[in-house]
Amino acid sequence: MTETRDTAEQLLEIALKSGAEAAEVYESQSLSHPVFFEANRLKQLESSQSEGVALRLWKQGRPGLAVAYGPTDLQALVEKALALSELKEPEAIELNPGSKCIYPDLGKAVAVEELVNWGKEAIAQVRQAYPEVLCTSQWDCEVESTRLINTLGLDYSYSDTTLSCFLSAEWVRGEDFLSVGDGQTQRGYLEPEKVVKSILQRLDWAKNNVDPPTGRIPVLLTAQAADLLWGTVQAALNGKQVEDKSSPWSDRAGEPVISPYFTLTQAPDRGPFSCPFDDEGTPTRHLTLIDKGKLQTFYCDRTTAHLLGTESTGNGFRPGLGGYPTPGLVNLLIQPGRLPLGDLIRLLDNGLIVDQMLGGGAGISGEFSINVDLGYRIEKGEIVGRIKDTMVSGNVYSALNQVVALGNDADWNGACYTPSVTLEGLSVTGR
Repeated sequence: MTETRDTAEQLLEIALKSGAEAAEVYESQSLSHPVFFEANRLKQLESSQSEGVALRLWKQGRPGLAVAYGPTDLQALVEKALALSELKEPEAIELNPGSKCIYPDLGKAVAVEELVNWGKEAIAQVRQAYPEVLCTSQWDCEVESTRLINTLGLDYSYSDTTLSCFLSAEWVRGEDFLSVGDGQTQRGYLEPEKVVKSILQRLDWAKNNVDPPTGRIPVLLTAQAADLLWGTVQAALNGKQVEDKSSPWSDRAGEPVISPYFTLTQAPDRGPFSCPFDDEGTPTRHLTLIDKGKLQTFYCDRTTAHLLGTESTGNGFRPGLGGYPTPGLVNLLIQPGRLPLGDLIRLLDNGLIVDQMLGGGAGISGEFSINVDLGYRIEKGEIVGRIKDTMVSGNVYSALNQVVALGNDADWNGACYTPSVTLEGLSVTGR
């Protein structure tokens, strides 16, 4: 890291000498060792390394941003940022003062041999129960290093070691094709047996194909599918959307906005996606966003906070190395309920389980219409088979006010920790 640290400091020095009144350097490095299995067999081992640097500066109040990957000409990078700044309007310089701080890596690496063993064992267990399926999987150990340094003395850095896996099983039965998948991202360990159990359970449920229920019926979104809801909620809680008045909750702080079943928090020190500071150098912190259905606060970066007349919540993140910081959440946690998934199923006399979806989320409007990639019909509290060619539609805001129950099976879906959710009624159509 010595060479990289020198690069960051040199960039700041060159930027100031070239006329910038303020600057920051954001560095990102990653090293991963993915292991791939295809058609039940080990396919390949890889080693992937990347590094990039982003320079943001202000000259006469005008911002400029330039990005480089790998070895770069530092003077040329500064000149590019300066040239781009001439095309921008002046703005407030949003930099955090600070000192030097190196945060500890909370993860633990494992050898490639262990990843290979996990993959072989997981596939063997699935095929022991279902010899006819074809399994594909990927297992990875990745180390990411981040450093942020600016002309106000801030110098923050941390490394992040995560383990991840994804396993899918393809089952061809004549003209019927079924694909079931599940995965994990953890720090220090993986639980292959948990992933295998999930795959086998879904294969068991999908043994028979049945007609879907239609009309307005209860729908159970598994933890894997519940992210359909939370993308819209995150957008509605985004300070930028609030400042633009595009969030339906812009003027509803302190009011009930969703069912009292729900408490939503940001916990930046939890799980495999934790981080100690945002991409502007503001320390991340715990936030209670919604408490028993009542809206408590929004999240914002420095610029948005300035426009709203408040302080940054430590949520300024770059959508990519070449992007400016914008509000983004760290680890959205939905407080789980008390019922196991089996009990949620038994509560329904006639319903539908959605487990995998095709298509994107609902967006800020909340309106959605999704194709069910993997779903099951419930009759009299039991799963009777897999449904096909089925569409579910509704509105997220309405659905979150018509909740029957939450499961105790919360799991990470990306950086969202969510349980299964049973909704009172969504529109279901089939063909």
